[in-house]
Amino acid sequence: MKLPALFCLLPACFAGLSFLPAAPVRNGAIEAELVPAVASVQPGHAFDIALRLAHDPHWHTYWVNPGTGLPTTIKWTLPPGWQAGGIQWPVPHVLQDAKGAIIGNGYDGEVFLFVALTPPPDLAPGTSVTLKATADWLMCLESCVPGTAALHLTLPVASDAPAPDPVWGAKLAAARGQLPHKPDGWLLAATRADKTVILTAHPPDGAGFAAADFRFFANDGLIAYDQPQPVSVRGSEFVFELPVDDAGPKDATRLSGVLALAKGNVPGIRVDVPLGAAAAAQSPKFQVPGSTTAGATPNPELRTLNSEPARGLVGTLVLAFLGGLILNLMPCVFPVLGIKILGFVNQAGADRRKVKLHGLVFALGVLTSSWVLAGLMLALRAGGKQVGWGFQLQEPGVVFVLAVVMLALALNLSGLFEVGLSAVGAGAQLQAKSGFAGSFFTGVLATVVATPCSAPFLVTALSASITLPPAVSLVMFTLIGLGLATPYLVLSLFPGSLRFLPRPGAWMETFKQFMSFPLYLTVGWLVWVLAGQTRDNDYALLYVLAGLTLVALAAWFYGRYAQAYGKPLRQMIGRGLALVLLGLLGAGLLTGWPKAPLPLQFGTGYNVTWQKWSPTAVAKLRAENRVVYVDFTARWCFTCQTNKAAVFSSKAVLDALATKDVVLLKADWTSRDPEITAALTSFNRNAVPFDLIYAPGRAEPVLLPELLTADIVLHALEQIAPAAAK
Repeated sequence: MKLPALFCLLPACFAGLSFLPAAPVRNGAIEAELVPAVASVQPGHAFDIALRLAHDPHWHTYWVNPGTGLPTTIKWTLPPGWQAGGIQWPVPHVLQDAKGAIIGNGYDGEVFLFVALTPPPDLAPGTSVTLKATADWLMCLESCVPGTAALHLTLPVASDAPAPDPVWGAKLAAARGQLPHKPDGWLLAATRADKTVILTAHPPDGAGFAAADFRFFANDGLIAYDQPQPVSVRGSEFVFELPVDDAGPKDATRLSGVLALAKGNVPGIRVDVPLGAAAAAQSPKFQVPGSTTAGATPNPELRTLNSEPARGLVGTLVLAFLGGLILNLMPCVFPVLGIKILGFVNQAGADRRKVKLHGLVFALGVLTSSWVLAGLMLALRAGGKQVGWGFQLQEPGVVFVLAVVMLALALNLSGLFEVGLSAVGAGAQLQAKSGFAGSFFTGVLATVVATPCSAPFLVTALSASITLPPAVSLVMFTLIGLGLATPYLVLSLFPGSLRFLPRPGAWMETFKQFMSFPLYLTVGWLVWVLAGQTRDNDYALLYVLAGLTLVALAAWFYGRYAQAYGKPLRQMIGRGLALVLLGLLGAGLLTGWPKAPLPLQFGTGYNVTWQKWSPTAVAKLRAENRVVYVDFTARWCFTCQTNKAAVFSSKAVLDALATKDVVLLKADWTSRDPEITAALTSFNRNAVPFDLIYAPGRAEPVLLPELLTADIVLHALEQIAPAAAK
């Protein structure tokens, strides 16, 4: 061949090279690239291009309505005159963690996200065009890491009809058949009843579907992604009960999403019907294009979520009873425990039948309040709300009412006023005339104030309640209540045991007044909880304190006329102690108290500074290979505060945190937070405290027990040392 002819062929060679697809880009566990459905572009004619995501085994990314993660996004950089449509999402599937908890909606393996591109009509055939896009995604295994890739694709411009791309054309045609359709013969209708949407689907005759073959995915978040979807068969129709998500759109007028099918020639039905009207007359019928999915294996993710029998049920119920029993030793119950002890001391030597009845009525109060709390919790969860143990203390109104009750009890024990009690002498009986209503109320109060505490075994039992049927969950809460009431039942049913308690006497008045101070401390703690719940309202906490002052003033007006006074020496001692306490308070004010506490610094120097938890913050820090300590906590959780006091006052712990450069994240559950509740559920927990540590090189975090000590945290930090060193 002559040299000039060779030079003439070089441009054609380079032109051919320019149309070669760009190499895939790998970021973490995902390989991404832009792939075309056609071999060339026609001026003015739309064509398909797809973002191909290939996941490493067991990793996943998210759908348009992800649940707990973030959907994949594509940002296009196109030549002038070009237009890009939105992502056409394939049918998703339910994502579950290693423990079987639902964590979202998304994809694994290989997935194609289609986008229709429309070029301008003035493109010149014989030229080429380069299309650029930036794809962002969240990739998750046991933890999540954000990923991104800058992608490009160069295609020739031609005037003749485009042929399928020789590499990707056939594969994309098959993938397009997997997109949701509106097939012929399906009749759909949807109505809404408060917290439930009823979707009725009538498949074509002879479709042969079963109830377990369906799962609905709402693309706007109207339907809770992690709740069961009971399906009933009514003739040839399937009726779905879809729980409404509290975080979803409040004014939705249509049901929009995908009804995924586990079998048949259509992988998913595109649903877009008005709420409250039949959809058969509203929706046009579409012919289903040819599909390659016939005979597909049913999707195991679409099984009925509550169909599997509970495992180890007897053991879980035993743990529930033991957890309730141990609650009696927790600080939350101590103020009420003191009141009940006074009652038992008073009943020593009284009529045995009356003692038994008081114990049974107290137990009835415990059980009744346990049933009410369990019923509310189950009803709210069935309605789509995400609630857990102690949920009532997430409502500021409930916390305030409880603070008022505790303050009134404290003032009563202090002697500011008396209701149904007598104090007429050194040996007067304290509660001889208290009645059964007092015992019942004390049982109710014991249960209410016990919920902020998490005893050993209790968290395990409560976490199991997430997956138990409602009737079994109610039995479990009954056993928790029985465990809480057992010590009092034993003392009342076996009155002989009361002989081990001290006899009534003058000491009881002093002990009664002393027991008011744990109640005052409880009031202070509840006000602190309210401070966290009302921090966005400058005046709310002031109103709370003013309300409590009015309660105290009312009690003073009621009790002032009957106030008894002690002997002069006793008065002088009391006044002296009061002056000492006031002097200490004045000294603190002179030194600038109250003021913001300084960060604790020990050893190598470590500031105990908590950052706000979020899935994004965890993913970002893990991508930076940081050691992350996460504390799921709440102001109303007394055990949570005890844990922090025990752990973060330890010099050894602070030195270890400094050495490993640990980042502290606080997931504050003081007020309702669906994102935190979902995160707890992903670990099969529904109560706080719950602490864990993420370490570089480890797929799963180190989970800590609910009751912490400095040694436990140090041991956990030592465990992650080899991984963190990598």
